[in-house]
Amino acid sequence: MNLGIVCGSFHRDEVEKMLEFAKDEAISKNCFVHDVVWVPGSMEAPLALDRLLQREEIQGAIVLGIIERGETDHGLVMGHSVTMSVIELQIKYNKPIGLGIIGPGAEPEHIEPRLEPHARSAVGAVAAMSSE
Repeated sequence: MNLGIVCGSFHRDEVEKMLEFAKDEAISKNCFVHDVVWVPGSMEAPLALDRLLQREEIQGAIVLGIIERGETDHGLVMGHSVTMSVIELQIKYNKPIGLGIIGPGAEPEHIEPRLEPHARSAVGAVAAMSSE
């Protein structure tokens, strides 16, 4: 299975760690990471996913990023919007997408312990849905 990965670069150092965990998990699931696309943040991820999923050689995708808690509800609104867009893209293309976004509402101390499990779970979800 060829995967596309979309990474939000707003928390680049942490997301690079997530990407390495995702690549490792992909290998363990007999998946090949065909393309990695970096976008400014989670809000830009749906467009990058749409472009990847249009390609015949991409059979599934994951999105990695972090939406921290802010002083307003901006992150919450953004998280809901991105999640809804991801769901709609799965249905539109009939291809699985693993959601590996930490948050919305993540506090700084929540981020590091979630990097590996969120990245691995996103790949695992796509691998599981590919056999459905």
